[in-house]
Amino acid sequence: MEHINNYINEHKDRFINELIELLKIPSISADPAYKADVLNCAEAVAKVMEDAGADNIEICETAGYPIVYGEKIIDTNLPTVLVYGHYDVQPADPLELWASGPFKPVIKKTDIHPEGAIFARGACDDKGQFYMHVKAFELMMKTDSLPCNVKFMIEGEEEVGSDNLGAFVKENKERLKCDTILISDTGIISNDNPSITTGLKGLSYLEVEVTGPNRDLHSGLYGGAVANPINILCEMIAKMKDEKNHIIIPGFYDNVLELSQEERADIARAPFSLERYKSDLDLSDIHGEEGYSTMERTGIRPTLDVNGIWGGYTGEGAKTVIPSKAFAKISMRLVPNQSDEEITEKFTKFFEKIAPKSVKVKVKPHHGGEPYVSPTDIPAYQAASKAMENTCGKKPVPVRSGGSIPIVALFEAELGVKSILMGFGLDSDAIHSPNEHYGIFNYLKGIETIPHFFANYAKAH
Repeated sequence: MEHINNYINEHKDRFINELIELLKIPSISADPAYKADVLNCAEAVAKVMEDAGADNIEICETAGYPIVYGEKIIDTNLPTVLVYGHYDVQPADPLELWASGPFKPVIKKTDIHPEGAIFARGACDDKGQFYMHVKAFELMMKTDSLPCNVKFMIEGEEEVGSDNLGAFVKENKERLKCDTILISDTGIISNDNPSITTGLKGLSYLEVEVTGPNRDLHSGLYGGAVANPINILCEMIAKMKDEKNHIIIPGFYDNVLELSQEERADIARAPFSLERYKSDLDLSDIHGEEGYSTMERTGIRPTLDVNGIWGGYTGEGAKTVIPSKAFAKISMRLVPNQSDEEITEKFTKFFEKIAPKSVKVKVKPHHGGEPYVSPTDIPAYQAASKAMENTCGKKPVPVRSGGSIPIVALFEAELGVKSILMGFGLDSDAIHSPNEHYGIFNYLKGIETIPHFFANYAKAH
């Protein structure tokens, strides 16, 4: 398939520059102040799909941000691949920690990315990764090598829970009918060790509020006599885990699917350096649930983390108050057989139970999603494995991710097909963090690999 590399070599500068232009659009779905930018990004995605050769392109309205749809049906007797991705991005805060502007993309060389990486919000998650599919599709169209049908569904609300994508899928089952779904919103172990994600965690994400007095109080006049909501909230959070970092919410582990020793041995075979892991994160030691390795903690065990906590005075100087309220955002990553609704309910009951009478508490669920596991013996996975082996020179390792893509389980429930999670990001790419980036090598490797997947899948189906 020499035509693939020839086309990439001829057009790689344009591929990079086009992605940079897309990354300049601050399509932050979580902040209403960026609504116009999110909508402009949807328009830009539709345009690049059209330029690549897709038909029936539509910016589909939803109750939130639109979904961009496009397709190329070359023969209804051939299999159809549905490509999913998202054009919305995480907020860029804290801005002061960015070495360059989050929406002013720059290319820098690093030790991990000697060929250079694009630094910008959304570079890896997920603009750079879904754009690989658009460019791979263009390559197949321009070289007359598209071997089967393709449909694109690129949404604008993944970073806020994909609330409206579920309704869209249910209402458009016929339009979205396909034989497999291909997603690049995950990563690989390293550029030397390719991998394919075969499992995703579910998610229960919520916000808690603790209220004490009806107004902020002078900490000298009232301190020690009334409950301080911040103190109480911290104590309540601390009560959710024991000394072994085991979550003690009643019934939390009831449905957790325990892996066999053989399956745990498979996980242990994946290349992983604990010392490098600690060094990359500047850690003196690791932390987590007793009895499990680092890769097991992130891949096969449920977790509970505080993602944000606030209350009281946080400005410059001193203001000695006991705050009226304290808040926290909490996420629980779930594993197979756990339900996000059930876990949210159990958390809520426990949180309310452990609250002292001196405060009032509220739990506000935000969004969630179900866990997902993909088998490795189906044609689509084998096509992806062979494609990565062709372009990376090494058979990819199946791995389970600690991340969540809530819509994947819904795809299977509504469309009846499995998703293949063939991403090219790295753990070090700082997604959701300041200085997010995506390697030029990884971006072009994805564009190279995707046509191989299509060719392999068309042959095997």
